[in-house]
Amino acid sequence: MRILYHHRTASRDGQAVHIDELINAFERRGHELRIVGPAAGEAMGFGEENRLISLLKRSLPGVIYELLELGYSLLTAIRLRREYRKFEPDVFYERYNLFSPAGAWLRKRHRIPYLLEVNAPLAEERQKYGDLKLQRLAQWSQRYAWQNADRVLPVTRVLADHLIASDVSDKRIVVIRNGINRSRFNAQGCNIERRRELGLTDILVLGFTGFVREWHGLDEVIRALPSLGRSDVHLLIVGDGPGRAPLESLATELGLSSRVHFTGLVERHEIADYVACFDIALQPSVTPYASPLKIFEYMVLGKAIVAPQTPNIQEILVDGESARLFDPAVTGSLRDAIKDLCDDPALRQRLADGARSQIDTQQLTWDDNARRIEELTLDVIAELA
Repeated sequence: MRILYHHRTASRDGQAVHIDELINAFERRGHELRIVGPAAGEAMGFGEENRLISLLKRSLPGVIYELLELGYSLLTAIRLRREYRKFEPDVFYERYNLFSPAGAWLRKRHRIPYLLEVNAPLAEERQKYGDLKLQRLAQWSQRYAWQNADRVLPVTRVLADHLIASDVSDKRIVVIRNGINRSRFNAQGCNIERRRELGLTDILVLGFTGFVREWHGLDEVIRALPSLGRSDVHLLIVGDGPGRAPLESLATELGLSSRVHFTGLVERHEIADYVACFDIALQPSVTPYASPLKIFEYMVLGKAIVAPQTPNIQEILVDGESARLFDPAVTGSLRDAIKDLCDDPALRQRLADGARSQIDTQQLTWDDNARRIEELTLDVIAELA
């Protein structure tokens, strides 16, 4: 099958991981791909973002920047049409972005099966966090893309409800959660050498991996350390980001600097080694519609997971079976969940085994996702015949 794949991601972060892993999974299944996306992103290292885009965001008025985003779709439409003619794809697969109607235009012009992957309701997200200016235009572009795809693929059922609220037929919505590449996460047990290198031998390691932001709730974990009733519990934060400095200041203020460790930015191929050092893997907070990549990494490596009891997390984890879920609305609930696992090694092992088994039970690999998308494509091709 020939797949024309389009995205507008110009940073090397979790978004890029999703893109790379799905493309690789398609290729492992024997499909031929033509990628249309920002060329600059291919040359960047993990954790980097496009400097030009960052500069434009900072220096231009919001209205002008958003109009440029929409205007970029005209260039995208030209590129897509040119690649369509040269490549003659069987399906057009797109990762949704705001102010990007070009995929829907291609579908209308050429009647090609159009599958749209949706990772967030970006109009609402940017309105809440990014000071969105052209709100009506953003909502129009979002609804236009969602409503013109043959299949819309949200990463959670919670996100599917956003689609339904935008009048997307439930019959065209198929939830495809994020996944894992087993070949990249094949470490077993505790990584003794890495723990020795980090100075974390003979202690209990709480671990978090990802881009560190203030809303991740790690400050609550640090504040909870003294109340766990044991001095051998340390926190290892694998990653970097704007939330790191406030956490370092908090640890110093509370006299906990020796128990809170930061690795800084870690290359993608090293993540598994660091996660293997965790005794308890943390997801202290979560975006309500997200499918967090770190959760699948924790699961496949067999880690006892602490995560919030929110609908999107409950789509993949069950409290007491594959994780210890806490109520984020209850003060001290996160601390109590961590303490339960710190004090009960047997529970940690049982939850870790339960989490790992769910990778197979729920078919949560990128190869499984590529197969599902292949099957959906064949269904759409039959409908259009």
